[in-house]
Amino acid sequence: MKYQTPFYRDLIKDDSLISYRVKIKQTDLLIRTEKDCRGIAEKRTKELRRQLEDYIESDPAFLHSFEPYFVREDAPEIVKVMAGASILAGVGPMAAVAGAIAELVGKELMKYSSEVIVENGGDIFLYCKKPRVVGIYAGESSPFSQGVGILVQPEETPLGICTSSGTVGPSFSFGEADAVAVIAPSAALADASATAIANQVRKNTPLEKAIKKAQEIEGLSGVVVIKGDKLVMWGKVNLVPIST
Repeated sequence: MKYQTPFYRDLIKDDSLISYRVKIKQTDLLIRTEKDCRGIAEKRTKELRRQLEDYIESDPAFLHSFEPYFVREDAPEIVKVMAGASILAGVGPMAAVAGAIAELVGKELMKYSSEVIVENGGDIFLYCKKPRVVGIYAGESSPFSQGVGILVQPEETPLGICTSSGTVGPSFSFGEADAVAVIAPSAALADASATAIANQVRKNTPLEKAIKKAQEIEGLSGVVVIKGDKLVMWGKVNLVPIST
């Protein structure tokens, strides 16, 4: 079956890693590894989706909650990861779904590749052995869109870089940020936190309010908040100019 490539993926320049796409229902992953691990990624994605769907069928409130949600002790790993992120960030667990899938697929692929990048709807799990730049897309109205990126240095452990927006893309947001990019050791936590922080960005509200929210969430490494021609950041963020 043919399907359209998300527009922002055309902005990514390939390098020595092999790139391939895994699409299972609504989950659409762009993966980069040293060798083609498509079969492994597809198997893990199907497994995670099945676990999540089965749990939601037995506990429908998990799907609809906009508040932190405590799950059963027998819940599968992906559900516990999402719930844990939602509790730390103060949002509903589905705010972490894209980051959680990217993270758990990425961790599986680390068994087969010394470098792994998994992107899921703009939310990224990254384990790199060389410096990488993750670009920030903030829509058509912001001068920072596609013009700045986050420089990531090689780390011993993986990290997540996730973005939320109230003006770009289909994701639900209470805020009006063009882009909120969050760096954290967990992609699930980065995803949930990006939603929580973006919710703070409203009309005529200082962006510093969003930064204050970021500082209240345990475990974050850094954040970038963009609205129009304004950009603020906090934490360990190495922002660099990029050309497209």
